[in-house]
Formats: sequence, C-alpha cells, structure tokens
Amino acid sequence: MRKALIALALALVSVLTLVACGETTYEIAMVTDSGGIDDKSFNQGTWEGIIRYAEANEKTYKYYKPSEISDAAYLAAISTAVDGGAKIVVTPGFLFETSIYQAQTLYPDVKFVLIDGEPHTADYSTYTTAANTLCILFDEQEAGFYAGYAAVVGGMDNLGFFGGMAVPAVVRFGIGFIAGAYYAAEELDEDITFSYNHYHYLGSFAPSDDAKNLAVAWFNAGVDIIFAAAGGAGSSAMLAAEEVAGKHTIGVDMDQSEQSLTVITSALKGVGEAAFQALTDYYGGTFVGGRTISLGSAEGGVALPADFSRFMNRAAAVEAAYETLFDLVVAGTVVVPTNDASSLAAFLEDLGILLPGEIVAITEAAEPPAPAE
Repeated sequence: MRKALIALALALVSVLTLVACGETTYEIAMVTDSGGIDDKSFNQGTWEGIIRYAEANEKTYKYYKPSEISDAAYLAAISTAVDGGAKIVVTPGFLFETSIYQAQTLYPDVKFVLIDGEPHTADYSTYTTAANTLCILFDEQEAGFYAGYAAVVGGMDNLGFFGGMAVPAVVRFGIGFIAGAYYAAEELDEDITFSYNHYHYLGSFAPSDDAKNLAVAWFNAGVDIIFAAAGGAGSSAMLAAEEVAGKHTIGVDMDQSEQSLTVITSALKGVGEAAFQALTDYYGGTFVGGRTISLGSAEGGVALPADFSRFMNRAAAVEAAYETLFDLVVAGTVVVPTNDASSLAAFLEDLGILLPGEIVAITEAAEPPAPAE
C-alpha cells in the first residue's frame, strides 16, 4: 500500500510538472526582423535592452524569429508571441509597420512597441497608431552628423556612405553624414571629397560579397572611410577595410568597435534604452500609446561612443570638438538637416558650399519601400 501511494505521488508530481512546463509563458516578447538577436546591430541592441529590464525586474521574456521576410510571417510570429503569454511585444524595424497595423487591432489587450516605424496598411494609404501601440523614432540625422564631423576632424578627407535601403531612417543617417563632414571641413578650412559615386544604397541589410567587393573598389579608388548605415551589411565594409591597408569604417546603431579594428567610431541609436524605457513605463503604469515619439541628442537617443582612442593622435581633438558640437545641437544652435534634400542644400549653402547636383539627387527624401509580398 505504501509503495502504491508513493507511486501515485510520483505520478502526480510528473503530471503537475508536465502541466507546469506546458503553461510556461513569456510576458515580454521581441520579434526580430530580417536579422537575428546577434546581428551586432539593430536587433541585438534592442534585445539587450529587453534582457536588461527583464532580468533586473524578474520578468519572463523570449524572442521570436519569423519564418521568412513577409508581412504574413511577421504577423504569425506576433500571434505566436501573444499565444505564448506576451503582454507587451517589441518589434524593431520599419518592416513591422504593416503587421503591427493589423496586430494592434487583433490584440487590443496587448501593448506594442514599434521601433523605427509607424503602423500603416500595405498600400500606405492609411496610417493608424492605436492606443495600445507606441512608436519610437530617432533623429538619425544627428548621429550621422556627428559621425561625418568626427571623421573629418579625425583626418579623413575622402568619404563614402553605404545605406542598407533608402528608407527614411537610413536616408537621415546619410544626409546627416554629408552635412557633418562639410560642416567640419568648413570649420577647419579644409577640402574634402565626397563623390556621388561613393554614396550608395545596397538594397539589403544583409552582408554580401557584392557589398564587400564594392567597398574594396571604393577604398582602392581613394576613399578613406565608409559609414555603413546598413545593419548587418556593415560587416561587408569592415571586411573590405581589413583587406586594404589604412582604411576605416563607421559602425551604426550599436558601438561596433568590437567587430573590427577598422571601426573608428559608431553612429549610436539608443534602441536598447528605448526598449528598456518602454518596458519601465509599461510595468510602472505610465505607458501611453497612440503616439509617436522621436529621440534625438537632447533625449539621449543618439550619440557617438565615449571612446575616441582609434583616432590615435587626434583622439583628444576629436573628442573635444565633438562634445562642443553635441552641446550646440542640444541647445538648438546647430540644426541638422533631416531627410530632405532641400534642407541639406540650404544647410550647406549657409556654409558657402554648393553640392554637385548628383549628390543632391541621391539624397532626396526616400520613397516608402515597396509593400512586402
């Protein structure tokens, strides 16, 4: 009888354990876009912010990777997260705009944080941010501005720009980069080269041999440094710089200096901090949806890393000049042009600089990307 009771007790424990395992839920969820949580860029930065909050506050968390790059797959991954117990879902990247447009209505009791985008229909005819959705954008033009400025103050006089795709955030990075480079050149009374042939959108955020080979060609043509606002594709520029002696790159989103010794600085976006703060607001009862916020220098949303040592003997000068410029931007004394070619032209004209028409043309405000299949 005793053995029977012990056996029954063990059986009940086993059943309860199985039930408990089956009911495991994750209340904080992140859905990745075309990259993974180890992309050393946008996804990873966001994920690290989530981990930091969840582990400090003992919240369960999980990430979900869509089966493919499509609106349907993104929505399916979001649905899986909700079925898994998600109370708040963080989605990094403009690729989620259409799926969040649908999800915010399908799951009104779930909160959504869309970083770098605003919900809209697949044909871009209707934009709606529901009360359960918070959209977070960044003033990438300011981060790009600092990167271009630092490069020129640091001794680079022939620059190139890789953009992943011509979407607004990437366009803002590029326009800011041009403005910052010429601002520094005017301040230092130096000449720089920024050929329209060295400003290019790759059409992808994924690394590729084509991107690497293009970067090698640019470096061999005299380009000193490439700012790669291209997510994971930035690694292609880094590999190219490692092959051609004396060349440099600028990272994006995160401090990418650990990826390559060629990364002299990075144009930072506080995606991790944005995710952390959104979660803080949600669990603190102060989450306010139905709106879009934009984070710039004044809000701690964009900056350069604090370490300038890779500028070698110019490190101190670059750091001091950057800190002065940062304060001027925060104060509104220097207003960086955004994603509008005319604002870039006006900014440079005030400096007495006329850009070639080709540069103006390729930096025009981005058209919305084609709807996902």
